[in-house]
Amino acid sequence: MNKLFILAFLFFSTSFIFCQTNKAKPTETAKPFVLGVIDEIQSKELGEKRILNIYLPEGYKAEEATKYPVIYLLDGSADEDFIHIAGLVQFNSFEWINQVPKSIVVGIATVDRRRDFTFPTTIEKDQKRFPTSGHSDKFIAFIEKELQPFIEKKYKANTSKTLMGQSLGGLLGTEILLKKPTLFNKYVIVSPSIWWNNGSILNLDSPIFQENFSPQTDIYIAVGKEGLTPTEIPRVMEVDANLLTEKIKASKSKNIRVYFDYFPLENHGTILHPAASNSFRFFYPIKEKE
Repeated sequence: MNKLFILAFLFFSTSFIFCQTNKAKPTETAKPFVLGVIDEIQSKELGEKRILNIYLPEGYKAEEATKYPVIYLLDGSADEDFIHIAGLVQFNSFEWINQVPKSIVVGIATVDRRRDFTFPTTIEKDQKRFPTSGHSDKFIAFIEKELQPFIEKKYKANTSKTLMGQSLGGLLGTEILLKKPTLFNKYVIVSPSIWWNNGSILNLDSPIFQENFSPQTDIYIAVGKEGLTPTEIPRVMEVDANLLTEKIKASKSKNIRVYFDYFPLENHGTILHPAASNSFRFFYPIKEKE
């Protein structure tokens, strides 16, 4: 009798525990939120593999003929500027806003900003402080010879190419604009570090200044209230951005369009988001209905 009682007790106890365990397990409904695609490219120019964070617009289908503008974003890591810039592009391409055509965003994940975004400097102090700096020529070659062909072959890209960079990324954008302007037809240059090598980039000549420069090129330059640069010889970020703008405005080409935007309420850390939004208004003005 005792054995029967013990068996019955064990049976009901086990059933109770099993039911409690099942009840404690919630139904598994969570799943990943997918914002884009993580791709990678092996670069011979840089001698390394580079990660690309890619946002594809709503309705994108590889099998369809529709092609899209491409925005190439420097500092495009997931923990840098990729997410908020991709969000701006998505928001501005909503049908009820229609400020920007549906676009692909290619975020180039950062490895070494000083190495990739700067040309060689003659300032000895900076040479010692930033020993890996001065190799923007390799990064530009990577963009021209590897990255753009890779994107245009693998994704539905049209001929509209925008480069977006801030700070040292703005310096690189300026260098590409002046040295190889046809790599992109739209440039977003925000808080550019013109101070690098004591502003020597302002002394460069460029094809964009010539009357016979024919590709339509739109350039948006923005700066916040940022003040003095980290240089021994005093320079001011706002002044440098203005000098760059005026230099471009002096171009003899009728196909160069430049806009300067000043954000007195933004600083070096906060300016990119509102500047990127304003750049879309410059590139894609909405015509008021008559």
